[in-house]
Amino acid sequence: MLKMDGRGYRHWARTPPETLIYAIGDLHGRLDLLDDMHDLIRDDARLARGRRTVVVYLGDYIDRGPHSRELIDRLLDRPVPEFETVYLRGNHEDIMLEFIDFGTQGAPWFRHGGRETLESYGIASPQPGDEADFPAAQKALRRRLPASHRAFLDATVISHREGDYLFVHAGIKPGVAIADQDLNDFMWIRHEFMESEVDFGVCVVHGHTIEKRAVVKRNRIGLDTGAYASGQLSCAVLEDDRVRLLQT
Repeated sequence: MLKMDGRGYRHWARTPPETLIYAIGDLHGRLDLLDDMHDLIRDDARLARGRRTVVVYLGDYIDRGPHSRELIDRLLDRPVPEFETVYLRGNHEDIMLEFIDFGTQGAPWFRHGGRETLESYGIASPQPGDEADFPAAQKALRRRLPASHRAFLDATVISHREGDYLFVHAGIKPGVAIADQDLNDFMWIRHEFMESEVDFGVCVVHGHTIEKRAVVKRNRIGLDTGAYASGQLSCAVLEDDRVRLLQT
């Protein structure tokens, strides 16, 4: 990790001029923590003094926590309307869309939090191992998913670039140029990326892999602190060549 002083971590990567960026880690249905983080961001940004302000949500809005539906509703309400917003697609949104559109990935989705998402939409989840119930759950979700929620999921982006920072949900494949990356790696890669110390040419800001605390390194900033279970939601504040952290 980089060393920290009174103004946060000094980093080689820089934001675009006059730009203040907030990157929020995996939410997983924890509406309470999202509301708390928005309050922290509003307070922190009071001294932005006309700078361009951006909030980047790193994906995984759904599953595991109790309020997936309500959390998407909150995001649709634009709770920080004075900010530009970027919504990345996480692997949990990816697998949910696979289930809705094709009826596939039901078993892994339900094992990793899909049951809580169905319940938030008022749908009884299939019993473990009972794949015969999957088509009924798919049909019910298609019927009960609001059109605004489907539009939100469809509009999520796989990556976002700001200055020297690349924002993705999971990471990137080491040794592969950004333009040649497999988009699935942006949502799903784990150990190969997490264990790499190579210079990616950008600083990758990501979630996806839970760590005990937010991590700030030269080549990556990791912000998944397991909020759904730990109660600790992490946000990186990027300004010029500085990195600060906000946490619930």
